[in-house]
Amino acid sequence: MTISALPVRPLGRSGLKVTTLGFGGAPLGDLYAHLDEASAIATVETALASGINLIDTSPLYGHGLSEHRIGAALRRSGRKDVVISTKVGRVAEPFAGRGNGSGYLGGLPHGLRFDYSYDGAMRSLEQSALRLGVDHIDVVLIHDVDVWTHGPAIEARFGEAMDGAYRALEKLRASGAVKAIGVGVNEAQMCERFAHAGDFDTMLLAGRYSLLEQPGLASFMPLAQQKGIDLMLGGVFNSGILATGPIAGAKYNYQPAPPAILARVAAIEAVCARHGVPLRRAALQFPLGHPAVASLVMGAVKPEEVADQVIEISAPVPAALWTELKTEGLLGADVPVPA
Repeated sequence: MTISALPVRPLGRSGLKVTTLGFGGAPLGDLYAHLDEASAIATVETALASGINLIDTSPLYGHGLSEHRIGAALRRSGRKDVVISTKVGRVAEPFAGRGNGSGYLGGLPHGLRFDYSYDGAMRSLEQSALRLGVDHIDVVLIHDVDVWTHGPAIEARFGEAMDGAYRALEKLRASGAVKAIGVGVNEAQMCERFAHAGDFDTMLLAGRYSLLEQPGLASFMPLAQQKGIDLMLGGVFNSGILATGPIAGAKYNYQPAPPAILARVAAIEAVCARHGVPLRRAALQFPLGHPAVASLVMGAVKPEEVADQVIEISAPVPAALWTELKTEGLLGADVPVPA
């Protein structure tokens, strides 16, 4: 595959420019299945060869396996213009035993513990650089400080992150060691709290701004624009249903989709069909209509999945499709759509 001319957008005030399609490394940690090593690395190589310049990963993803595989692909590709993003908040303990609770089927046999302290963030970042085999990391995100992850302990974790990890990342940015700092969470409300509490360049919000639902639109996204925070979005298929359609067993927020969600997606898909547009294409392109969105961080485990994403993000979608979705009440009248 030859390098495509994917559009680029700025990432906050960092000076970085990222392609509107990024590569997300979560599935590369053996999330749902034990992946073939060569195929996993080839998937990242395909992303790089296709022109994607943003690669996002985390120590959580396969307890470091995603970072190892991405590092191998970076060395094989030889590309020097890649924006590397990873996360802090968990520290690896190689001799502690893996334990349970990460949700990954496979991955490395190393334990992880939460640590949002200053020293914990520094140690986590050093470990990531070693796994990736790099001497710099461009974007560093504080990971999973949300109610989904921590429940009633969220207030303590938020305080620890702002007093510790945030100070560490702020110092690294000021020294030029990293170019952009942010948070990576699944809740727009927590993004908003962080945006008020600190000075961030970017935030990776998963699943909360999609063709199906836009809970971040009313409050958080205007705040992001006001503060110059450009967003990376994950989960734009809402765990799969916007890619597969309302089929039996379709997933929504990592669970079987309930009847109301199946019905709404069926209605959206019907509108897409009337305009000759696959549902996944509309779902992929819709979030880029918002001016606060810099890039969509999309997971893949096979090279052909990356190739499909590149095609679908570039294929035409008629303006009449977005108009009909609004007319049918499937999108709010004030929701921004691609031009």
